[in-house]
Amino acid sequence: MSEAHDKEMSGFQLIGKLLDPASRADPYPIYADLRGLGPVWIEEMSTLVVARYGECETLLRDPRLSAERWRRNGADQADRLYPPDAPSSVHQPWFLSQDPPDHTRLRRLVSSAFTARTIARMEPSITRLVDDLLDRALERDTFDVLTDFAYPLPVAVICRMLGVPVADEPLFQQWSAQLTRLVDGLSNATDADGETPEWVPGMTEMHRYVNELIAERRTSPRKDDLISDLIAAKDGADALNHDELVSTIVLLLVAGHETTVNLIANGVLALLRHPHHLAALSADPNLAPAVVEEILRYDPPVQLTARIAAEDMRIGEVDVPKLSMIILLLASAQRDPGANPDPDSFNPHRTQVRHLAFGFGPHFCLGAPLARLEGRLALAGFAQRVQNPRLIADPPYREHLNLRGVSELRIAHTGASRHRAG
Repeated sequence: MSEAHDKEMSGFQLIGKLLDPASRADPYPIYADLRGLGPVWIEEMSTLVVARYGECETLLRDPRLSAERWRRNGADQADRLYPPDAPSSVHQPWFLSQDPPDHTRLRRLVSSAFTARTIARMEPSITRLVDDLLDRALERDTFDVLTDFAYPLPVAVICRMLGVPVADEPLFQQWSAQLTRLVDGLSNATDADGETPEWVPGMTEMHRYVNELIAERRTSPRKDDLISDLIAAKDGADALNHDELVSTIVLLLVAGHETTVNLIANGVLALLRHPHHLAALSADPNLAPAVVEEILRYDPPVQLTARIAAEDMRIGEVDVPKLSMIILLLASAQRDPGANPDPDSFNPHRTQVRHLAFGFGPHFCLGAPLARLEGRLALAGFAQRVQNPRLIADPPYREHLNLRGVSELRIAHTGASRHRAG
């Protein structure tokens, strides 16, 4: 057998291990083995797997790679699954899944409303939410960090930014949990028995709801309200049309919280397993930004991203045909010793942190400032408020490969600090 064939077979076996739910708790040794192979072509999947930092960073800004992954199959299969009475906006792709010039135009319009001022004005309300959630959780000797803190905080934040009534927040939790399976790649176009997958009604109902929100805001715009700002967003004579507006708001609701849930939970878990860093953060909340950046590198909420080769190209020693899938293992790249010395150590005191947790290049995450703000306030609040926290048991993980995170994070504690940040 040739060396290239041996490499491909090794890569295929490692991908199989990575897909195994038993690897969710610690995929990092598998990533290390994949980095050792370099870019590896998996013929059975018509896919190139890239695991090193330098190559991932370079490819994220390569214009020959397309974010329009649906082009691999020639059409978006999901479009055929929606009921005939579904809103037309369900067929509008999210702007993060589009290439220039469409992506450039939509991102410019959205960013004109999703400004630094918009994020900054949220800090007092996020601080109050952190305190209120911890107040309730700390009434008990034990609590689940995930369900009592990490999950409800980002849901409440993004819903309030968009002016969703508090009473309706549980609806978005339910819909977003369904849509996460689609984002994560765990759901096929149809289930094994041929029935419509569960994310289709969730997507349909969310679009109907957002259509109603937009109709209400067009009649009665609000101050300091992101939907009203998006309706008013202009770039010269250009503006978001109705379907683009709905699609963008649905994207913000889904992407605006699920990843931040994992950021907060992964952060708490890392601090619990490294109590000297937890104690340092408790003593000095100004360390929180550095802790957040190290969490994003060490155990990121998004493990990978995918692109399509828009043309025949050569990557490393591999000839990659047009329309091939290219999987960029971001979590692996950030543990590359060539990018970050001693990469398997959790160390918020690094002089430099290199990570791709928010992507890189033209598709860099628009919500990065909000995620950083929520992570900073949540982790500082936890460290200051919860006295002597300890893990009750090693946490179980959800089935998600990409949006990897714990399904439960139960802790015990000895009480609550009287200090409230708000």
